Amino acid sequence: MALTAVSAAFGLSSGVIQVRISEALCVLPVYFASAIPGVTIGCLISNILFGASAVDIAVGTLATLIGAALCWVIRRWPYAASVPTILSNALIIPVVLILQHIGTWNQYFYFAGTVGLGEIIACGILGTLIIFWFERHKKKAKKNKTTAA
Repeated sequence: MALTAVSAAFGLSSGVIQVRISEALCVLPVYFASAIPGVTIGCLISNILFGASAVDIAVGTLATLIGAALCWVIRRWPYAASVPTILSNALIIPVVLILQHIGTWNQYFYFAGTVGLGEIIACGILGTLIIFWFERHKKKAKKNKTTAA
């Protein structure tokens, strides 16, 4: 939620191109199943606190839940962890924007592209940096266990 507040302070967390820094955390289910409800509830609270519509609160939170759950499903491939969240949001959030009368159905693919772009920045790039960090430190932890034994 704090990361979404930072994004909101810079005007990045709403609109057609949404770069919510907190989306980077959606890769965490690769390592922790408990991150699924964590990122989902965080999204729900952030949407409520930052003035999202009822449709965005419900459907946007569902998009996060779907992305996080699919991230856990593909946990054997940690470097692909951001893909479910990117796709889930790029496919679902345009519907929210259209239902909020921000655009029309003939703009769906435009919205999918712009939302997807924001997700690539937030989850694809920043989330992959988190994965790199975890993978690097996971290898160090394994190395330390073998040398300590």
